[in-house]
Amino acid sequence: MKDVGDGIFLFFWGAEATIWGNGCSYLGGKMAQILRISKKSSIFAMHNVECTMHNYMFSTFFRHIGEYFLLMGKVFRMPDRQRMFWRQYSRELEKQGLQSLPIVTIISVFIGAILTIQAKTNTENPLLPTYTTGLLTRETLLLEFSSTILCLILAGKVGSNIASEIGTMRITEQIDAMEIMGVNSANYLILPKILAFVSMMPFLVIISTTIGLIGGWGVGAFTDIITVKDYLVGVQYAFNPYFVWYGIIKALVFAFIITSMSSYYGYNVRGGALEVGKASTSAVVNSSITILFADLLLTKLLL
Repeated sequence: MKDVGDGIFLFFWGAEATIWGNGCSYLGGKMAQILRISKKSSIFAMHNVECTMHNYMFSTFFRHIGEYFLLMGKVFRMPDRQRMFWRQYSRELEKQGLQSLPIVTIISVFIGAILTIQAKTNTENPLLPTYTTGLLTRETLLLEFSSTILCLILAGKVGSNIASEIGTMRITEQIDAMEIMGVNSANYLILPKILAFVSMMPFLVIISTTIGLIGGWGVGAFTDIITVKDYLVGVQYAFNPYFVWYGIIKALVFAFIITSMSSYYGYNVRGGALEVGKASTSAVVNSSITILFADLLLTKLLL
């Protein structure tokens, strides 16, 4: 009887263990299935998040473009009061043009000297003519520095100034007061800035090129790196007057980009002083990127 009882006990214990094992296997399979489903769901959710972010970026980009062109449509209209426009225009000439002369002069003279030293150092070859240094300095200043690099520098000075000035007027409700009085605030505030900076840009380009060449001449006059004669021969060798117009045309386009984009970001500020700072940063960064893209396009078209 004891053997029979032990056998019955072992039988039921084995059956219970089998049922428990089957149950665990079933639960394990279900857990694995749930994990696979959750993994697929997480991947699908991440894909949806990425698609949403891309759609948001594209919608924001095109919204900014649309608002920019709508603002320019309000800007480029006949001023209501010509006398006030010309007064604002003369002020902007002094603020954006004349006040930019010190930084343009300082940067150009040092860049001209640095270009001359670097060109001479990298062209010390008996197979190259001695006038190569002056030629390289002149072409670099005409083709790229005095137009593109100079405008990138002025984007930080002029662009941030315009964005912060107009943005401050927006958050202090001065622009809203103009709109209530029936004044086209975009035309009154932005048009003089754009026209003044575009008008001054050719003079800044010519001054920058001239000062840069003088800086290179100073290297020959006050050091023994290069002689003044060799430098001046290179500056005059194979001069192409079209390169001067090429630099001026690019600078005119870049000046419009700087003033119009900076005005757009300042005009559409909402919030407080923190948002004005963010608008100034966005104006400088985005106008610089646009200048580089426009430089590539204009170089392909004009050269």
